[in-house]
Amino acid sequence: QVQLVESGGGLVQFGGSLRLSCAASGFTFSNYAMSWYRQAPGKERELVAVITSAGGNTNYADSVKGRFTISRDNAKNTVYLQMNNLKPEDTAVYYCNARGLEKSGTGWVPRENWGQGTQVTVSS
Repeated sequence: QVQLVESGGGLVQFGGSLRLSCAASGFTFSNYAMSWYRQAPGKERELVAVITSAGGNTNYADSVKGRFTISRDNAKNTVYLQMNNLKPEDTAVYYCNARGLEKSGTGWVPRENWGQGTQVTVSS
């Protein structure tokens, strides 16, 4: 069974830090690019950060650049999001996402998996 389980969310004061974790199982984690998304009340889900399957390249939304760091440990099937200097506008449910390809017959098929999300609340 494919699973992505987020943890590490909570309530933090303005300027504080949190580290989110996403534990993966049921698929070949090292073959998948991993991302963090977030969704605030009444707003669309937005991409926060991306890391390639081997961890060599990362990209960030402008709103979090310089404050957030995405990383992964393929030996532990886990992706992380270190969040520093948190602001009230960072308040949202944060979701883990996996995208990759799996063999199917003579070709490949795309796969996408989502976690259930973890709440991050930053007080003003």
